[in-house]
Amino acid sequence: MPASATPEVLSKPGLRRDIGLIGLIWTSVGSIIGSGWLFGALFAAQAAGTAALVSWGIGALAITVLAFVHAELGAMYPVAGGTARFPHYAFGSVAGASFGWFSWLQAVATAPIEVMASLNYLSVHADWVQTGENQLTAAGYGLAVAFMAFFVLVNFFGIRWLAHTNSLATWWKIAVPVLTIVVLAGTTFHGSNFGHQGFAPFGVQGVLSAVSTGGIIFALLGFEQADQLAGESRNPARDIPRAVIGSIVLGALLYLALQVVFIGALPQSAFVHGWADLSFTDKAGPFAGLALSAGLGWLAALIYIDAVVSPTGTGLIYSTAASRVSYGLSRNGYVPAVFERTTARGVPWFGLLFAFAVGLIVFLPFPTWQKLVGFVTSASVLMYAGAPLAFGCLRRQDPGRRRPYRLAGGMFWAPVAFIVSNLIIYWAGWDTLWRLGLAIVLGYVLLGASALLGQDPRVPHLDWRSAQWLPAYLVGLGLISWQGGYCSGGPASSVSCGATGALPLWWDMAIIAVFSLLIYFWAQSVRLPDEESQEYIGSVEALPGR
Repeated sequence: MPASATPEVLSKPGLRRDIGLIGLIWTSVGSIIGSGWLFGALFAAQAAGTAALVSWGIGALAITVLAFVHAELGAMYPVAGGTARFPHYAFGSVAGASFGWFSWLQAVATAPIEVMASLNYLSVHADWVQTGENQLTAAGYGLAVAFMAFFVLVNFFGIRWLAHTNSLATWWKIAVPVLTIVVLAGTTFHGSNFGHQGFAPFGVQGVLSAVSTGGIIFALLGFEQADQLAGESRNPARDIPRAVIGSIVLGALLYLALQVVFIGALPQSAFVHGWADLSFTDKAGPFAGLALSAGLGWLAALIYIDAVVSPTGTGLIYSTAASRVSYGLSRNGYVPAVFERTTARGVPWFGLLFAFAVGLIVFLPFPTWQKLVGFVTSASVLMYAGAPLAFGCLRRQDPGRRRPYRLAGGMFWAPVAFIVSNLIIYWAGWDTLWRLGLAIVLGYVLLGASALLGQDPRVPHLDWRSAQWLPAYLVGLGLISWQGGYCSGGPASSVSCGATGALPLWWDMAIIAVFSLLIYFWAQSVRLPDEESQEYIGSVEALPGR
């Protein structure tokens, strides 16, 4: 029988329920508004032209569907590292460990992305930070280590101090993009830029590639941070749904406005080589470059400051999230109990230090911001895919539990959310997914070694039957991607990445949809028996903070 979960508050000294609604909302919004606002509009325009506006709409709808699913689950199960644990409750140890690894992988790799964004902007005034190819120099790597160490230091002060610090940073992070929108729209806006070379110069594939590889989904990621910190929320039943849904609405509106202003503010000289090679910034960065080209030096200076503040705030939150996900994995018995060790302030200190060390390694195989984005987007959405699968099961396995927020038509929206997740993963391209596949294999090796060598009596038995669909899902998604027509740099017809292009446009997406439904209902049919699911869930009621 599975090892029963214990109440979140019984860990000694354990996590502290110190974070309120505003702290949760600002945690998610602060994660959404990071380096994505600094680069997302440029890369989306390069991939899709004016049709990048459609790409943002598609991305916002996709993330909103996933956010509603997470809102119900997060309010029901207010536990630390929630996204890593929902599949655990529904399918047991094998699926739980798998999605837990996906969750930790994206969290631990996001902090380095945010650091890279800051260093890209800093390199304009400090050319010793990066080479001409935007890769870190030895000195730049040392500065990256300092940024990552700062994330650890702030986290050690505890969740209440972190929430207050993040709230202050988030006010700034919202104010600077809003000011940029207002100033550029009022001083340098050219309506003729819209529709240049046609509304969608790269067709449907360009529009859809921008969603995954243009930085759109990456920019909108972060709403789930409220779920990750649910174990430290004072009133999770009320606050988690509001924080999850509210943050994605705010983020989507801001990013859409930024894309409109970016296209309208481009000087005519930027289009000399077409959308794919927009040229106007040298190394100044997209919005700072626009400000400089319009003679707005003061705005460029403000954006340079924000290029440190915004990514730093987001990296700080993801460092927190990585430690909470590893804490959740340990609670489930998948990794050693040392990951549950907390300081007197309730900080999982070992998980925090481990995430710091792995984050430094991530810089090495992915030395630029662009190379990291597609990888993290795919890992993130693969993590998100576990929530709709668990949602459908837990509606049946745990029907009597109070649902502070209940998604209307949830049994319809859950498979839709799963389809959406897999489409986003597919659009990331084969050259991204095969690298993600290697990371998944490495994760299974590490988790297996932990189980075999750790001698941890809490390690649950392996629920192979309830996870029989998982290998077919991962391998099948990879095969479809290989036969499809997407690369991280755009359609396979224009950028060779090993994808065969054998699946015609639209047919490929129909295949993804059908494949997703087959996996979804297969997974529902082999879910854990209700009584075993209840044992895994254990006691997750929100108890008063200390």
